[in-house]
Amino acid sequence: MKKQTLIHFLLAALLISSLAGCKKWLDLKPLDGIVGDEFWQTKEQVDAAVTGIYASLQSSTVTANRRTLPLIDCIFVWGEGRGDMVTPGNRTSPDEQDMININMTANNDFADWAGFYKTINYCNVVIELAPGVLQKDNTFSQQHLDRSVGQALAIRALMYFYLVRTFRDVPLKLDATVSDARITPIPKTGSDTILNQIVADLKLAETKLPVSYGTVASFDKGRITRYGANAILADVYLWMDKYAESAAECDKIISSNAFQLVTGSQFFNIFLTGASPETIFELQYDEQILNPFFDMHTPNQKRWGGAMHLPEQVFGLDLINATPLLDYRGENASFREGDFSIWKYMGADNNGDAFRTLDQSFAPWIFYRYADALLMKAEAINQLNRPLEASRLVKTIRQRARAIDIMPMDSTDKSAMTSYILEERQREFAFEGKRWFDLLRNAKRNNYEQLSFLTDAAAISIAPGLQQAAFNKLKDPNSHYMPIYFYELSSNPLLVQNPFYR
Repeated sequence: MKKQTLIHFLLAALLISSLAGCKKWLDLKPLDGIVGDEFWQTKEQVDAAVTGIYASLQSSTVTANRRTLPLIDCIFVWGEGRGDMVTPGNRTSPDEQDMININMTANNDFADWAGFYKTINYCNVVIELAPGVLQKDNTFSQQHLDRSVGQALAIRALMYFYLVRTFRDVPLKLDATVSDARITPIPKTGSDTILNQIVADLKLAETKLPVSYGTVASFDKGRITRYGANAILADVYLWMDKYAESAAECDKIISSNAFQLVTGSQFFNIFLTGASPETIFELQYDEQILNPFFDMHTPNQKRWGGAMHLPEQVFGLDLINATPLLDYRGENASFREGDFSIWKYMGADNNGDAFRTLDQSFAPWIFYRYADALLMKAEAINQLNRPLEASRLVKTIRQRARAIDIMPMDSTDKSAMTSYILEERQREFAFEGKRWFDLLRNAKRNNYEQLSFLTDAAAISIAPGLQQAAFNKLKDPNSHYMPIYFYELSSNPLLVQNPFYR
C-alpha cells in the first residue's frame, strides 16, 4: 500500500467514515449505501473495500471516555506495556501506568476493543458481499475474488488472534453487520473455539492468497500474501502448543527463498524505509498517512521509552575488544542509549543523531519478518526435543546481529534453550509489540510451569513498593488477560466480565 495515491486512500477513508457514527454494540454497523447493492457492482469497488481493511488498521477509534486511540497504538501497548522492555515517560497516562502495574479496571481505555471489531467487520463485509460481484462485473475474475477474500480472511484472523491473546474469551462474529437487523448481542466464545476458527480462516486464506502481487515490491510487504498467512498461522500454532504444525508453517516461508535477513549493519533500515527484503507483512505509512509513533515516543514528552537495563542486561556489553562491539539491534537501532528513545520509530539515522520530525513519522509497523519465521521454528522444534537443531537457527540470527554473549548457549537442554530463545526474541523484536505475548506464551506452557517468566519481568518493570501486589495477582492466570471494557458490558447484556475483574 505504500506510496499509493491519495485517491486510493480517500476510497478507503470513505469506507471508514461510514462506520464513524454508530454507537451501538461493538460499533459495527456501516451506514446504508456503502455496503448496499448499488455499491457492490464492480471489481474496483471490491478493491476499494479491501483497501479499506488496511486503512482501518491505520485509523483511530474514540473510546467511551473520549480518548482517541489508533489501533496500532493499542497493539503496541498491549504487547509492550506489561513487559520489561519499556519504561513510562512523562506523558504516560494513568491507564497505561495501571497496565504496567497489573492494576487494570474495566474503565481503562486500553481495554477498548472497538477498533479491532471495526476492522473485523470490514473483513466480514468483503467476505460476504464481494462474491456477488462475480455476476455483475464480467471483468472480475475468480482469481481476483479469491485474492480479495483471502486478504479479508487473513486479517480477520490476525485481529481475533490479538483479541484472544489479550482477553482470552471474546465475542466471535463471522457475518457482516450491514443493517440494524444484524446488530444483536452475542456472548463471549471460548478461546479454543476462536483459535480453531482462526486456524480455519488462515488455512482457507492460504489457498486464495498469492505469493506476490506483481512487480511493485512494496505491495508484497504492505498487503498480506500467502506467506503472511503462514506466519500468522505459525504464531497461532505456537500459542496452541501445536509445535509440529508451527514448524511446518515456518518451513513454507523458509523454503520459499522469498525473504532474507538484512545485513546486520543495515538492521535499522528495516524501520527507516520499510518494505525490506526481510519483511513478510507490515502496515505501511507515508507522507500522506502518518503513524502514531511521534506522539508516543517524542523526546521530552514521550509516553514510552526503552528500559534502563537494556544496554547491559539485554543486548550486552563487549568486555573483550579494545573498541567494544555493539549488537546491531541495540543502541541506535532499537533504542538510543543517551535518552532511551525508541529509535526504531523515532530515528532518522543509524548513529543516534537525528530524530524524525512529525511529517517524517512513517516508520512501518511490522507484524512479521523473516527473523520471526526462524525463531518461531526454533521455539517449535525445541519443544519437540530438538534443541541442537533449534540452536543453529538462533545462531543464524545472532551472527547477523553481531550479538554479545551474555549467557552460554546450552544446545543439549530443552529447558535452557527455551529461555535462550525467549531472550533472543527479546533482542530481535524489541518494541515490536511481541514481548508480553512471548512471555505469556512461554509462561503458560505445561500448566504454567514457568510462571517466573512473568514475575521476573514484573520485578524489572514495576516499582518495588508495588511488586508484591503484582506478584500475587500474577499467580492467578485470569489476571493475565484484560478486563472487558465497561462500555461493552453496558451495551451488551450477554457479556460477562472476565473472572479476575468481577
